[in-house]
Amino acid sequence: MNINIYCDESCHLENDGVSVGVIGAVWCPASETRRIFERIREIQVEHGLPKDFEIKWNKVSPAKIDFYLALIDYFFKEYSLHYRAIIAPDKSKLRHDDFGQTHDDWYYKMYYGMLKQIILEDSTYRIYLDYKDTRGGKKVATLWNALTHKFGDYSSSIFERIQIVHSHEVELIQLADLLTGAVSYANRDIRTSPAKLKLVGEIKRLTGYSLTNSTILAEKKFNLLAWRATEAEDNVLS
Repeated sequence: MNINIYCDESCHLENDGVSVGVIGAVWCPASETRRIFERIREIQVEHGLPKDFEIKWNKVSPAKIDFYLALIDYFFKEYSLHYRAIIAPDKSKLRHDDFGQTHDDWYYKMYYGMLKQIILEDSTYRIYLDYKDTRGGKKVATLWNALTHKFGDYSSSIFERIQIVHSHEVELIQLADLLTGAVSYANRDIRTSPAKLKLVGEIKRLTGYSLTNSTILAEKKFNLLAWRATEAEDNVLS
């Protein structure tokens, strides 16, 4: 099976003033992407939004809450869609010197830790990353090297490509942004936006999870790993 993975991250930088970092991804069979894109656009139109409206966590507001609730409902009803995130609840506890690494090294370990539960050796994968800045080419190359190092001889038959895309052109990157934003919001325990709280509450209701703890490893629809900095860091992410 050919699988597309759409990745996004929230507050992952070392000195961004936010303690929580989250890296997440939505994935589905490549053969289902066109149908899913079309259905998302239909939901937008049904709620009075243009087809090219960009879905973003930062755009969640009382005026658009019905649309975002409908989108979350669609995600959980759509059998082809899945989500996984790895959460670092407190970046201030990272001890990079103890592990002989930079924050960037740790970031790519986190990316691998997030992806490894998705990837199976009998499928092929295309990984799509949101364009953030001009460092995108280096990010692709470093992630490619990290994954091929971890997966060894299997990597050439598993990974077809890792590609930077613009989120406004790819609905499932936008959905990854929305879900990752919600997980981050829950873990930061922010309560300033009633609309965002309602959306987080709906995800909690539909999953039965707090969004702040790890799910069981076998969870397929909405899989979370709440990672803590410990002496066993390399074992957790290896």
